[in-house]
This record gives sequence, structure tokens and C-alpha cells, in this order.
Amino acid sequence: MKYVPFGNTGLSISAITLGCMSYGESGKGTHAWSMDEATSRPFIEQALEAGINCFDTANVYSLGSSEEIIGRALADMTNREDVIIATKVRGRMREGRFGEGLSRKAIMHEVDESLRRLGTDYIDLYQIHRWDHRTPIEETMEALHDLIKMGKVLHIGASSMYAWQFSKAQYVADANGWTRFVSMQPHYNLINREEEREMLPLCVDMNIAVIPWSPMARGKLTRAWDESTNRTESDEFGRYLYGMEESDRAVADAVAAVAEGRGVPRAQVALAWVLRNPAVTSPIIGATKPHHIDDAVAAVELVLTDDEVKTLEDPYVPHPIVGFA
Repeated sequence: MKYVPFGNTGLSISAITLGCMSYGESGKGTHAWSMDEATSRPFIEQALEAGINCFDTANVYSLGSSEEIIGRALADMTNREDVIIATKVRGRMREGRFGEGLSRKAIMHEVDESLRRLGTDYIDLYQIHRWDHRTPIEETMEALHDLIKMGKVLHIGASSMYAWQFSKAQYVADANGWTRFVSMQPHYNLINREEEREMLPLCVDMNIAVIPWSPMARGKLTRAWDESTNRTESDEFGRYLYGMEESDRAVADAVAAVAEGRGVPRAQVALAWVLRNPAVTSPIIGATKPHHIDDAVAAVELVLTDDEVKTLEDPYVPHPIVGFA
């Protein structure tokens, strides 16, 4: 495993981050495909053995049970000081006006709930899970800054939003002497490259860590285009993300061709392409089968040729913005 600097921080992060959305009680929240604790734990152990030191979850994943599973597993399998725990706040966790969002009241309540579920007294990276259009960004940034001063959070990050929104948040932090975001979690893969236009160059300019979600397009780049899984059958959000059938299929076919030529699984090619972008710090991969982690680790060492990159990129056409709040 390779380890890389995490933006403008002293953190050293594995080149692959394990995303934990698939680990949780399937009867809670909106992820019917999620795996229970007994099924999830071997993947967390395998990730640790592979050298992965960053685990990304969210309070809203399976309504908190993902955090509980991750917290217990890491407590049993490793030392807290050796891993980076990243979680998020914004999604609806309970009924009522303050059951979601990025108001000061919501953040102060939800951080304590996440700490309790994770079984830790601090969160390494606390991220806002999209923009909150109903709360002034000044209120959100001050609340996050206060969490750092309290010692409950070490660093703060953001996820998919417009570049102007991210810039505004950083400006507000600077203007008031508050803590800046150190990371961005964008939607980025071979069939949605729109973040190359503004967000990724902005992150390079600011030395912001970039930890893309869905780097393999929810599995669409790792298997035959028409192949179905339990997750694809129930994943409404995935269908919303990837609706440009003809052009997306052409990209997936290109991945298959390059993978066949190299004699490696498609997942390695799709992830190696994301990793080759100098803006990218550590893609977030999901793992529900042991080979998912093996392929991700192998992709770190896979260097694509210029001709292979051209083959992968040529079929792409511009896409609409998806995945924002």
C-alpha cells in the first residue's frame, strides 16, 4: 500500500479508502443491500491487512448502524491512533425540523451521536454531506470550527457541491478566522468526469485532498453492462446517477477492452484511471466481495499507457450535474 499526504494536513492516508455504505442493518435507512455486522467485519479486517488506514462512513448510512459496525470492528482489530475515521453530517436522521441539515443545532447534536456510535472521543475527518440551502454557510462553518476547538473533530471536509459554493465556504472561514475544509469528496469516474471542469482544478490550487466517491460508477465499470446485482435492482440513486445509456455503455466497453488487453479485471483499469489524476488523493471503494479489495490494492500499482488512456477517454460526452443537494 502507498501512503500519501492528505492535502494541507499532517495526515498520511492510504492511496485507497474503504467506503462503508454497504455495512449496516438492511432494515434501517435506504440501503436495502447493506450487509449485517457478521458479514461486514471480514472486509474491514481484510482492508486493515492490506494497509488501508482510512474508513469513510456517514451518520445516515443505515441510520447510524454503519457507524456502529465500523466503530466496534476498528476497536477490536486495530489501535485507534493508527486509523483515520471519516464520517458525515447533513442527512435526515430523525423526524422534526432539526432532524437533518447543517444548522448549528443539528451539527452539535449529530456529532455527539456519531461519536457515541463510533465508540470514540474524536473524529479524524468530519464532512458535510452536501450543501444545505436552508442554513447560512457562516453558521455551518462556525459550528464546525467550534467542534475542532472542542477536540471532537480533527479536520473538516465537504462533499459534492458547486465549486463556487466550496470557494464561498473557504472564504467565509478565512474571513472569520475559522477552520477551512481540508478535503473534498466529489463524484468522479470514467462515466462522469464533470468535476474536471472546475472542482478538481480548484482543489489542486488550494492543496485540498480529493477522495472521490463511486470511482467505479457503482460497479457499472466492473462488469458486463447489462449484468444485474442485488444492489442494482434496488438502487434508485444509482439509476439517477447513470442515465446516459449509450455513451456510458461505450465507456464501459472501452474499460473492458483495455482490461482484456492487460489481462486484469475491469475494476483495476477503472480505478487506475482515477488514481492517475494528480488531483486525486484516495478514491473511496466499496467492498462486498474479497476480490474488491484485492483489485483496489492492485490498481494502485497499475500504470496505464497513453494509448490506453485515450481509448478510455475518447467515448466520453458531457453529462448533466448529478449527485449534488
